[in-house]
Amino acid sequence: MASYYYLISSLPMLRAGDAPPLDYAAFLDQCRGAVSDRVYRSLEELTVRSEDGGFVSRWAAFYRVLQGELTYQRRVKRGESCAAPNERDAAVTQTVTAAVNAKDPLEGERLLLALEFDRLDELVGLHSFDDCALYGYALKLQLLERQRVFRHDEGKAAFDTLLGQVRQQIFSL
Repeated sequence: MASYYYLISSLPMLRAGDAPPLDYAAFLDQCRGAVSDRVYRSLEELTVRSEDGGFVSRWAAFYRVLQGELTYQRRVKRGESCAAPNERDAAVTQTVTAAVNAKDPLEGERLLLALEFDRLDELVGLHSFDDCALYGYALKLQLLERQRVFRHDEGKAAFDTLLGQVRQQIFSL
């Protein structure tokens, strides 16, 4: 446990709107030797969809609710009929509604990321130098790495190219 004080306090701060300051492999390198073999293996295997363990199982319950609400609202928006999710959370429903109706998908993803970070902060609570804090950090880092692949300018350029091709095909008919 004493090694957690140094490890966690030496990790760079993670913010929902920022690029990740390190990648997951670098994070694991910092954890090697500072945590038990069992914790290290679980960090290696950890994904945002993991369900094993006390902290991770509480995160998994939230993530299931979030994914269920996203699936439901996206299907409704496409005009498909579907039953409302069995498990609902007012904050999740409100954020997902805003995300699904956002002016662009990137803004929607940012809203969802902020919700995920807020929930991880709630789950970590006052745990500053233990497994909860470490798993919370690891999950936040994985969420940020997922966001890194979203490039607004590249996406807009690809969209404009596709739109131009569709227009050419329409005009050639």
